[in-house]
Amino acid sequence: MRTFTRIDRVIDQLDQTLKSMLVPPPADPYPETVPREQGELSSEERTLGGRLMRVNHAGEIAAQALYQGHALCARDAHVRDTLRAAGREELQHLHWTAARIKELKTHKSYLTPIWYLGSFTIGAATALLGDKVSLGFVAETERQVVAHLQDHLAKLSAADQRTRAIVEHMAADEARHATSAMEAGGRPLPWPAPLAMRLAARVMTETAFWI
Repeated sequence: MRTFTRIDRVIDQLDQTLKSMLVPPPADPYPETVPREQGELSSEERTLGGRLMRVNHAGEIAAQALYQGHALCARDAHVRDTLRAAGREELQHLHWTAARIKELKTHKSYLTPIWYLGSFTIGAATALLGDKVSLGFVAETERQVVAHLQDHLAKLSAADQRTRAIVEHMAADEARHATSAMEAGGRPLPWPAPLAMRLAARVMTETAFWI
């Protein structure tokens, strides 16, 4: 069995970066839980759904970058595989959010490159502190994402069934990723770290809602 070198991993991460930023979603990217049809949405409902999905797309761009940064600098092969597997599922989320943004006739965040570069840097830097810290960071990130998605479900119109189903499926996946990260050896972070993460996430989500 071939052992991947650091150069192999760098090339792989570049490939994942291009897929994250440039590859369009499949024609029908959604899981079976997403209804194929729904009633008409009002202008206000469509605008709100589009803005919330733009925030989620920005979050998935950040998630791709975080996982790629963590995986690139992970020391243990099992940890690296765990992160890569979660990252592949996050790529599905990216496709779902991109497709729904198009359906709701709005745009992705214009600051996407900033979300990506900043998150990749954070992921790689955290991974250098050790795999247990890296996995703990991933778990805390996913827990905060679940809370953020639950907030979106409370805001979305009941009529926007497609968007709601996408968000519900994403929340279930994110919760599972958090559990997997801790089971792989993640260590709980000291309290200032989650607080700083929430503040940083708030800046991104409130900015992406509008831009």
